[in-house]
Amino acid sequence: MTAIPDRTALTDDQLPELLGLLSGADSVELKLTVPESDQRPALEALGIDPLEAQIRQVLFFDTPDLALNQRGVVVRARRSQGRDDDSVVKLRPVVPADLPASLRRSSSFGVEVDAMPGGFVCSGSMKHVLDGGGVREAASGRRPLRKLFSKEQRAFFRAHAPDAVTLDGLSVLGPIFVLKLKFTPKEFARSLVVELWLYPDDSKILELSTKCRPPDAFLAAAETRAFLAGRGIEISGEQETKTRRALDFYRARLAAGS
Repeated sequence: MTAIPDRTALTDDQLPELLGLLSGADSVELKLTVPESDQRPALEALGIDPLEAQIRQVLFFDTPDLALNQRGVVVRARRSQGRDDDSVVKLRPVVPADLPASLRRSSSFGVEVDAMPGGFVCSGSMKHVLDGGGVREAASGRRPLRKLFSKEQRAFFRAHAPDAVTLDGLSVLGPIFVLKLKFTPKEFARSLVVELWLYPDDSKILELSTKCRPPDAFLAAAETRAFLAGRGIEISGEQETKTRRALDFYRARLAAGS
């Protein structure tokens, strides 16, 4: 992720880079993680009713030494209350202009810029909906992991994973329990997504996010910043990604043999 030193402004070098990424992206997601000490006040300030949240389970797949992560490859599957299971193979960072035209034409592939206080990154994701489920069975070893992924996803994986790494040879890193709620707050024209990730060591990450079209990114960022600041939510604190914490936790668990 490209660092932004003062957490608020882009440097002269970063602005052209970001504009270039936005010009080739399909969407932008603006994200903010809230420190644990501020999570309850933030939820109260937003008027969140936890009983309205959707329950999810998120599982990552990687080698014990996180060889995929070192290549910028993220392999994930998800179970969601009331919805079909889904899977994704993600590559980051990517430069949209450098991606093959055949990949960009796929209806299963999308390019998104993720931005948060402290940085931004562009990723390409190949997604697949599992009509018949199967994530639970694969996680317990009753179904090959490759069965969770489409032909397109498997090809995308082979193109970017280390040569000796196969989908069926990956370790299961999870599940992480997640509570997700999408809503439109009063006095704010955009939808917000609230995700509370509950890790097995009892730590939590609270992420607030909103999506927008690339041409609207700077306006959306300004409006979201003003809205959150107006509710007393700190927007310049240290940021931590959900995936990074999950991978680090399970890597340590695998190393300890538990």
